[in-house]
Amino acid sequence: MPLDLPGSLVLDVRGSVAVLTLNRARKRNALDTETVLGLERFFTAVPDGVRAVVLHGDGDHFSAGLDLSDLTESGVEAGLHHSRMWHRVMGTIQNGSVPVVSALKGAVIGGGLELASATHIRVAEPSAFYALPEGQRGLFLGGGGSVRLPRLIGVARMTDMMLTGRVYDASEGHAAGLSQYLVGEGEAFEVALELAGKVAEVAPMTTYAVLQALPRIAEIGPHEGYLLESLMAAAASSSEDAQARMRAFLEGRAARVTAPGTPA
Repeated sequence: MPLDLPGSLVLDVRGSVAVLTLNRARKRNALDTETVLGLERFFTAVPDGVRAVVLHGDGDHFSAGLDLSDLTESGVEAGLHHSRMWHRVMGTIQNGSVPVVSALKGAVIGGGLELASATHIRVAEPSAFYALPEGQRGLFLGGGGSVRLPRLIGVARMTDMMLTGRVYDASEGHAAGLSQYLVGEGEAFEVALELAGKVAEVAPMTTYAVLQALPRIAEIGPHEGYLLESLMAAAASSSEDAQARMRAFLEGRAARVTAPGTPA
């Protein structure tokens, strides 16, 4: 691959799905600057043909957060630029060209939770646990978590986590909205890979609308949202891909939606 990725990231392209592995198991996949900038390089130059990404961690943990050895800068200006670098990279993931499915296990804390919250679909195992220990260390979130996480779990839950050090287990986190899927032990990666395969089959214009328009529709006023929805609906339905899929459905060549557990 032409991408210049650090050793802390391992890339494996499987057809239309790329698997990106955080490769610092001995440090519980803590995120240093080199790794974060490596994520940016990948997500700004996703290999041709890749339509979805699975992000997971080597070893027993997704990510224990910011590598605190990175906090050697002194002064407000250096801290500001470090935080804004994280914002830029997490935004590249969330607002990029490909959907990202994360497989969560073990520690998903601090910056690791901020990274997970920038992904689009989160699959958790029973071993996953979530925390925001910054408050107990005299710090505040700097990787975009104070913006993304309240949208997932609400301000009250996040306030509790930061002020008391509360840790959510996998079930509590799932109920709160930190994951969309809760699977068996050792199953998160395979389920994430299966979901990414389904995502990769979605029409490109629909994927674009979901990644780029849907979050904005959720944040703007209803009248503006209705207009943006109409524009994206017209653009998506007029594509050759959509036309072919609609013909297949009308001619009985496409699977119909059925209740879970029943044949398609």
